Amino acid sequence: MTAPHPRRGAPRAKPSAERAARRLRTLARKWGYLVSTTAYLPHTPDEIEGELTILTGWLFEAVASDPPGTEEAAAAGGRLVELRCVGPESLRRTMEVLGKGLLREPELRGVDQLAERVVLVLGALSSGYSESLREDIQKRQEGLSRALLKVEQETRRKQVITRAQFEEVFAGSASGVAVTELDGRVLRANAALAKTLNRTPAEIATRTLFDFVHPEDVDVLREGYADLLSGRLHKLRAGRRLVGRDGEPMWATFVASVVRDSTGEAQQLITLVDDDTEVSLLQRRLSHQALHDVLTGLPNRQFFSTRLENALREADQDRGITLFHLDLDGFSLITGGLGQDPGDKLLRGVARKLEMVFEDEKVLIARIGADEFGVVVQNGEDTPDVGTLVRRINHELAEPEYVDGRHGVAVSASVGVVHRPPREIAPSELLRASDLTLRRARRAGNQWGLYDREHDRRDRHEFGLAASMAGAWENGEVEIGYRVLADLADGEPAAIEARLRWTHPVEGVLPHETCVRLAGETGLALPLGTWLLRTAAERLTAAGVEVPLVVELGPHQAADPDLVGEIRRVLDDTGMPPERLRPAFPAESLLAEPGDAVDSLKVLAEIGIPAEIHDFGAAGDVTFLADLPIRTVRIAGTLVSRRSHPLVVRSLAALTEVAHLAGAKVSVAGVESREEAQWWREHGADYGSGPVFAQLPGDLPAC
Repeated sequence: MTAPHPRRGAPRAKPSAERAARRLRTLARKWGYLVSTTAYLPHTPDEIEGELTILTGWLFEAVASDPPGTEEAAAAGGRLVELRCVGPESLRRTMEVLGKGLLREPELRGVDQLAERVVLVLGALSSGYSESLREDIQKRQEGLSRALLKVEQETRRKQVITRAQFEEVFAGSASGVAVTELDGRVLRANAALAKTLNRTPAEIATRTLFDFVHPEDVDVLREGYADLLSGRLHKLRAGRRLVGRDGEPMWATFVASVVRDSTGEAQQLITLVDDDTEVSLLQRRLSHQALHDVLTGLPNRQFFSTRLENALREADQDRGITLFHLDLDGFSLITGGLGQDPGDKLLRGVARKLEMVFEDEKVLIARIGADEFGVVVQNGEDTPDVGTLVRRINHELAEPEYVDGRHGVAVSASVGVVHRPPREIAPSELLRASDLTLRRARRAGNQWGLYDREHDRRDRHEFGLAASMAGAWENGEVEIGYRVLADLADGEPAAIEARLRWTHPVEGVLPHETCVRLAGETGLALPLGTWLLRTAAERLTAAGVEVPLVVELGPHQAADPDLVGEIRRVLDDTGMPPERLRPAFPAESLLAEPGDAVDSLKVLAEIGIPAEIHDFGAAGDVTFLADLPIRTVRIAGTLVSRRSHPLVVRSLAALTEVAHLAGAKVSVAGVESREEAQWWREHGADYGSGPVFAQLPGDLPAC
């Protein structure tokens, strides 16, 4: 037991007390330094020095007392233990430094039998230190024993819980569970595994797990377990076939792990077995549905694209493959006229007919769009030429398909053909090439077209421009320019025409006709045409230009049912008088059905807005002039460029005569010189535009 602390004050006052106190502090500082090198002390150096200064004072008093104060010395030893000065060398260093220090203390030199007193006091310190250290160790051991006992009890409790949990999972798991030796011999099997294998747990426990695995999968599964035991795998997961009592194979997923002891040695294996037979069937069914068209049963575009790469790689190096890209003609008319169900039956019929056409070829047929089909043929020695195959396709499709029991419907297909493409071409690029070839054939009015590298390059360039036009418009690259329409009689401005121009960073300046054509490819025609109309009206009104404004309408804008309403809004917003605006309709739009452009033109005339017709003569039929209130017609550019040809001269004379008989003026564009202007005037033209005419008024930008 630690002795109670004695007096903790300073030593008894003596004449030299201050000097003695300083020496004692010095001794305590040295004592603290030496002890701190023998053990970790949970105190700061200043705190240790303060505590040891007090203890040094106790020991000084103990030596000086009569008889010597052994109780104080024992208490000082106990305090050292409390301060955690309990290193292996702590007591020895203490005895050394205090023995020398107390013997050399001047204030103690007059004390009788000083050495004996110092030995007695230090012995009492050592005794108190040892007793206190013994008690401290005993308390710690008791605490450690209690802690170990608590840990052991908690471990046993957790083991019981874990065992109970395992038994509950083992018995109630819907998955099969097998506990096996390292060689696969079954020690325990649960009811779920017995049910899967159609055997009793006792029957399973007499054999190895590999006895129930399909013979073709045993070696692979053994290798997996070997990798698991060697540590190359942390957990084994593999899909393999099991064999039940009836001998029928069934798909199962094996998930295995190793049970190791405290030293890390493998002791047993635990394997979970899930019967995946139904899941596997479902996955295969879903995979088929994901890669095939539900309506026709043919592969879909995703599957077709994947197989294209294989076809390119596997095809004969000399003969290659041929890709046919089919698009049914007028399919929307069939679904619109007869309904969706007949349309679906027709598509199924088309699929069957394509299979008949190519039944003798190594081929893949797919539905790659709503009414689009793809056919890739791996050409062989007896494969017919492309033209023959296209004729066979349309011959079969021309056979009527009775889609509703009453209507026999036949279709034709436009076909884009890519014959023997390079083996290294990407499937996406190959499909893109066939699609562009199909589009080009349709534009040309042909039943089919063969891929041409140069045509393909031009089409891609054109479509690329069309796709980037919206961004160019937003960035200010697409602007509005103006040109004078002059009276050929005196050269004075008769109107101002607003036109689009695209200052492309690579292509240079693209003219109005190109801008209108590209806008029509991407659905930009209406917003861009409206912007041209509104912006030009605002600019001319703000500039105070009083001659009429001519704005050429694109085909989409001319056929817009809201054209009249949009023009009304522009006039209301800008304050431009109706008679000063001249919308120009392309001649071909006036021949189209159902005639929205004609209706708009007539309504505009009724509200005082005169209209023009451009590309006059290009459409062939000009009799529509007899029924339309037209102010001006513009001769088609194709005729203007060939005006010197004798046949064209006759045609121009007839066209100008027809226009004048209908009460319309005739204009031409692209007049390059005074001589050309004079020629056109002599041949009946009234107005002309070109670089030879008057400068633009109002600082309008030229085009």
